[in-house]
Amino acid sequence: MISLETNAQLANCQVLITAGPTQEAIDPVRYISNQSTGKMGYALAEELANRGAQVTLVSGPTQLKATHPGIRVVAVRSAADMYEACCLYFPQSDIAILSAAVADYTPKLVATRKIKKNEAEFTLELVKTVDIAAALGRQKQAHQYLVGFALETDHEIENALKKLNSKNLDLIVLNSLQHKGAGFGHDTNQITIIDRRGIIEPFSLKSKRAVAIDIIDRLAGLLREQQPTEVFVGC
Repeated sequence: MISLETNAQLANCQVLITAGPTQEAIDPVRYISNQSTGKMGYALAEELANRGAQVTLVSGPTQLKATHPGIRVVAVRSAADMYEACCLYFPQSDIAILSAAVADYTPKLVATRKIKKNEAEFTLELVKTVDIAAALGRQKQAHQYLVGFALETDHEIENALKKLNSKNLDLIVLNSLQHKGAGFGHDTNQITIIDRRGIIEPFSLKSKRAVAIDIIDRLAGLLREQQPTEVFVGC
């Protein structure tokens, strides 16, 4: 059960959430993407809105729909689109949760017409996209909180800690593909939450709705720890 105190930590907060995949165009009909469904980000958005937060959900292409009236959806397609939207909304945000699976690379050149299947081999030159978490981490002000996600296949804790520190995150949510039922394409997830003090908190496999509650409870606890309760009246 969620306490009234936990809800109070988030009431009236302005929260930015990214969700879903990005699509990086190759030509007018093809793109590079990944298997993210956006379910984790949308579950976080709904749970935060239920607790009184005002949520801006920057969503890559997905079949999901946000239902809570406290959620404003900003639809984007590419990593560049998502970065632009985050730069627009982050300065007004108290909290940003970056759960989207943003493409690390994008085609250097996008064909203006459909590429024909003429050659036996086809080479596609890629360039790095902007690292949104790192960019927001550099912009982050003292009153803002930044939560990132890490999807790892090996050296999970080591890689998550490196990302937490290098991107100036307050919390990082680790997903390991070693866990059955976790990651993309599932209605369930299994996470480990790590904070800047190096406290590592593993959780069992749960529905993504239940996982969202765990993440937001931990975030609310962080706010409660860092702001005096006698003067704190929400964000």
